[in-house]
Amino acid sequence: MEIQLVQGDITQMQVDVIVNAANSGLLGGGGVDGAIHRAGGPVIMDECRKIRARQGGCPTGEAVITNAGNLKAHHVIHTVGPVWQGGRSGESEKLRACYVNSLKLADEHLAGSIAFPNISTGVYAYPKSEAARVAVDTVRNYHSRTIKKVIFVCFDAENYALYQHLL
Repeated sequence: MEIQLVQGDITQMQVDVIVNAANSGLLGGGGVDGAIHRAGGPVIMDECRKIRARQGGCPTGEAVITNAGNLKAHHVIHTVGPVWQGGRSGESEKLRACYVNSLKLADEHLAGSIAFPNISTGVYAYPKSEAARVAVDTVRNYHSRTIKKVIFVCFDAENYALYQHLL
């Protein structure tokens, strides 16, 4: 599996799957979540509402998949990262689960490429260096049946530098 690093806007990525750092309500929000919903259009929100009606949202560490609407991708995987609480509340395990569950869903949908944002490092305040380590280690240790390319898409220069160092 090839791992790439890009600094830019995840909504512009031409991949099979874009991962969204969602909230548990799946109804959009700020940061990456809001950008994906705005760029993808109402189809994504409609599908998120159906998921909410069926299962009541998405717990931390879990992932669900929708159509990508107007995005260049085919699907959006919505995963809910942990809110940082000092590191003693299972945050690293929950963050690792976000990546694993997203990769599993991508495999199930026969995706060849997937783009990840920096999950939980915005308003959820997960330390960026620790989040980058968890992300890179988890992806490197995942054995995919179908995914040939993983792209870490960093919106800011700080995250980009951290991932660049790890990769």
